[in-house]
Amino acid sequence: MKLFQERLWAGLIKENPVFVQAIGMCPVLAVTSSATNGLGMGLAVLAVLFCSNAVISLIRRFIPATVRIPSFIVIIAGFVTIVQFVTEAWTPGLNRSLGIFIPLIVVNCLILGRAEAYASKNGLMASLFDAVGMGLGFAAALTTLGGVREILGAGTLFGRAVLPSGAQPALVLSMAPGAFIALGILLALVRVVQLRRKGSIAKTGCGSCQLCGEDCPSAGKGAEA
Repeated sequence: MKLFQERLWAGLIKENPVFVQAIGMCPVLAVTSSATNGLGMGLAVLAVLFCSNAVISLIRRFIPATVRIPSFIVIIAGFVTIVQFVTEAWTPGLNRSLGIFIPLIVVNCLILGRAEAYASKNGLMASLFDAVGMGLGFAAALTTLGGVREILGAGTLFGRAVLPSGAQPALVLSMAPGAFIALGILLALVRVVQLRRKGSIAKTGCGSCQLCGEDCPSAGKGAEA
């Protein structure tokens, strides 16, 4: 359970793929015109990441080091194909909205990066926990960005009106430039929160250093007292 909490915290907050590591940015910018699209893409990436991490972790000892990257890509491509077929069959509207970006999950550096950096070096359960944490972090970031753009750009959230009838949405946020604007603002806000949090930890200690993994200068003060 402790490992699960650690990987979940890392994926959602400490090492969030979008707001901290800034990887896998192609779908982040391309499909987040609405919260629905962001959530759909995030769940698709989560499913592929979960399955590919599991398989790679199980067979990692049998893959020669010289062909590990091509092997990872083949495994990932297989699961991407399955996800694409499922999406096309069960949610055709979402499949049309996401378009080419579902097949492009194959080359998403988040999935390949977790396969190389984590699944190929750790056991099954640890790799699954990492996939859940990173996948949920990616999905949450895409849904947040899509929600912000949809609310401010169209006045809706998941297709339902949320702004007062007299409010005028900023249409630019629904277009391609709006993705860069909204993402830049969210990245700046996340950075401000990180800096303030680090300053707070330096003064008082967060009390959960094992979970956050920060080098806390006041971690031992309680014990000394």
